[in-house]
Amino acid sequence: MENCKIENLYNLNETIARELFEGAVYPWEVLPKIKDFILKLGPTLSPEEYEAREGNVWVARSAKVAPTAFIGENVIIGKNAEVRHCAFIRGNAIVGEGAVVGNSTELKNVVLFNKVQVPHYNYVGDSILGYKAHMGAGSITSNVKSDKKLVVVKSAEERIETGLKKFGAMLGDEVEVGCGSVLNPGTVIGPRSNIYPLSSVREVVPADSIYKKRGEVVRKWD
Repeated sequence: MENCKIENLYNLNETIARELFEGAVYPWEVLPKIKDFILKLGPTLSPEEYEAREGNVWVARSAKVAPTAFIGENVIIGKNAEVRHCAFIRGNAIVGEGAVVGNSTELKNVVLFNKVQVPHYNYVGDSILGYKAHMGAGSITSNVKSDKKLVVVKSAEERIETGLKKFGAMLGDEVEVGCGSVLNPGTVIGPRSNIYPLSSVREVVPADSIYKKRGEVVRKWD
């Protein structure tokens, strides 16, 4: 499933976590490795650029973190990032350079590439968001199936058994997710694609597409 390969979704030069993806073919393969990677990378970060905090947390000194934000354990917040009022970073999270984590947004076991925006009432769990990906207000990743079965990634032609119970969404670079959308477990959205507001997505959306509704996905440039 070529659309889902790391090389076709992400510019790895736009994340401090480039090494995390080495040796992996599909991005969800790294989800169980995020915590250990943070514990390895954090102590190597320059103390002149990053403040080390209790709980294996490293915050760039140029980042802007609201005093009301909650930051759990095993977190790296990159340079010039903004973590706003009442953001809830539960743990095992990498927030990229220039990224925005907004009011009441919750993160858990995620990698946000540089300049990602999750600015208003978002839940992002067990997910990877590529460079400049943006989630509109109230849009969320659903990371566990209602029947609690293992997540399968599905396209029109193929399906991949991931072996994961918790798997939110893989957003390629410059993806735009409309307000109020739900990205169901196993969703993969190709680079530069747009998701209509109030959508419920549970499939692979090709790059450079507009997702209007299930069964109606069009090419952006046609």
